[in-house]
Amino acid sequence: MTTGPNPNQVAPIEAAKQVTFLKNIIQSPNIIVGDYTYVDDPELARDFEKNVLYHFDFIGDKLVIGKFCAIANKVTFIMNGANHPLNGVSTYPFYIFGNGWESAAPKPGELPYKGDTQIGNDVWIGYDTTIMPGVTVGNGAIIASKSVVTKDVPAYAVVAGNPAKVLKMRFDDETIARLESLGWWDWPIESITKALPAITQGNIDALVALKA
Repeated sequence: MTTGPNPNQVAPIEAAKQVTFLKNIIQSPNIIVGDYTYVDDPELARDFEKNVLYHFDFIGDKLVIGKFCAIANKVTFIMNGANHPLNGVSTYPFYIFGNGWESAAPKPGELPYKGDTQIGNDVWIGYDTTIMPGVTVGNGAIIASKSVVTKDVPAYAVVAGNPAKVLKMRFDDETIARLESLGWWDWPIESITKALPAITQGNIDALVALKA
């Protein structure tokens, strides 16, 4: 039985080198990506981390992306390093320029901090989307092109706009709960390969039977 493409291969499609299994090109220890998640970006297919902005080691926030996600061209992640102090009359970061201005540096905890950015499994992120710091995107969500995601996205929601809002849910609550419980993305790859007809045709009963 075939077991699909090698998740440790950088470019799994010979005719489309811009498609990259993302985990294989990440250098930062604060970016964690699951198997089979890919980015399709003709410009930055091998330099995805340039799309993760204001991501400074001393802040320590993480970008965590699950398995089997599809990330389109020009998707940008804004991290917590983009935040400016808000408790003064100016938001200008005087302290970063030194020369006596370093005395105005914010004290620990004074800069806004939204935590890690977490993208679930099987998430489709459309072209030119921006995801803001500390957002959690649930499993199976779809984010439409050119969206700006400023708050958490429920599992299996379809969101769009600036700021992104829920347009609809892909499934009813009971079905979403079943899919979350199944967690097919964590199955052995041999089982996923066997389950592809059920996954691609939305046959959840067949998926349940295969897991059993």
